[in-house]
Amino acid sequence: MWPAMAVNPELLKILVCPLCKAPINLTENGQGLKCSQCRRVYPIRDDIPVMLISEAKIED
Repeated sequence: MWPAMAVNPELLKILVCPLCKAPINLTENGQGLKCSQCRRVYPIRDDIPVMLISEAKIED
């Protein structure tokens, strides 16, 4: 069973990485949005994606 999605699925369809403009996906733990190209993970705080490059962390 999937955890309740904090981010609206319709919003996920239009959000892109602010740095490279690639599509983003919800992380496995649902706590962030990961860029498919540059691997930056943008945090989700209080059910709001924080799409600031300075807030992102690069993951493998």
